[in-house]
Amino acid sequence: MEQRVLGRTGRPVSVIGLGTWQLGADWGVVLENDALAVLNAAADAGVTFFDTADVYGDGRSEQLIGRFLKSRQSAGDGAGLMVATKLGRRMPQLPENYTLANFREWTDRSRRNLGVERLDLVQLHCPPTSVYSSDEVFDGLDTLVEEGRTAAYGVSVETCEEALTAIARPGVASVQIILNPFRLKPLDQVLPAAEKAGVGIIARVPLASGLLSGKYTKDTLFGADDHRTYNRDGSAFDQGETFSGIDFETGVEAADEFARLAPPGAGSAQTALRWIVQQPGVSTVIPGARTPEQARSNAETMALSPQTLEAVRELYDRRLRAKIHSRW
Repeated sequence: MEQRVLGRTGRPVSVIGLGTWQLGADWGVVLENDALAVLNAAADAGVTFFDTADVYGDGRSEQLIGRFLKSRQSAGDGAGLMVATKLGRRMPQLPENYTLANFREWTDRSRRNLGVERLDLVQLHCPPTSVYSSDEVFDGLDTLVEEGRTAAYGVSVETCEEALTAIARPGVASVQIILNPFRLKPLDQVLPAAEKAGVGIIARVPLASGLLSGKYTKDTLFGADDHRTYNRDGSAFDQGETFSGIDFETGVEAADEFARLAPPGAGSAQTALRWIVQQPGVSTVIPGARTPEQARSNAETMALSPQTLEAVRELYDRRLRAKIHSRW
C-alpha cells in the first residue's frame, strides 16, 4: 500500500484508509464481531489510517477501534496505525459551544474510548462556518496539543470556502472534505492551496454514499435508520453528506455511466477510489466498509489512464456540475 505524509502531522498514512461511521451502527445494525473483522481485514490489506468521530454510535465506533488497537498491539501488529477522530457534535451546533473546556471534556472521552493517552489527530466536526474564523477556537486546539491530549488537529468541512479559511491557519494539520468523481469543486482551489501550505487532504464520502459502488438502481430502498433514507433532503444534517448532494435518480443514472469507465478487471468503487488517489494533493481517502470483503476490495487500486480521468470530468460537467458545483 502506498504511503503519503498526512500534511503537518508529519506521519505517513496509507493512501486508502477506512472510514468508520458505519461501525457506529448509524447506517443500520453492525454486530461487534463483524465490525472488528472489517477493521482487521483493512489493516491486513495495508490500511494504516482509520477515521472516526465521538458521535458515531455515541462513541461505539471509537470503542470498537480501541478494542481493535489493543488486540493488534497485543499481537505485535499495531505499529504505524493512525486514528483520527472528531469533536464538536456532542452539543448543539452553536459557535459558543466550541470552548476549551468542552474540547478537553470531549477529547478526554475519546481518549478513554480509544484506550490511548494521546490522540493522533482530532478534527473539528463540520462546525458552523463562523467557527473557522475564531481565534479563540484555534487557540483552544493549540492548547490541546500543548497539554498532550492530541498530537495534532485538523478540520472536517462542508464547503470549499471553509477549507480555504482553515488552510490559512498555521496549526491546522489536515482538512477533511468531500471529494469524489461526483464532487469536483475541491480541485479548483482547495487541493492546490493545501498542497502549497503543506496541509494534508483527507477525502471523505468517496463513493457518494454508495452511488459509485455501482450497486444501486432507482428502485433500491434503504432502511429507515439509514441516512440515505432520512437525509436526502438535508433535514437531519447537511444534504451534501448524502449522495454528495445529488438527487438519487440523477445519481443512479450518472453512476451507470461511470461504471462503464472502469478499466478491465476493476469495479466502480475501485475506479472511484483510484481517481481520488490520483488527484494532486490528496493524502488519503476513507471509504467505509461493512464487510471484510469490501475492506479488502477497497484496498485494491490501480492506475487510471489520462483518457479515463478526462472522461470522469466530462461526465461530471455534463450531468452534475450545474446541479451541485456552486453549492459546496
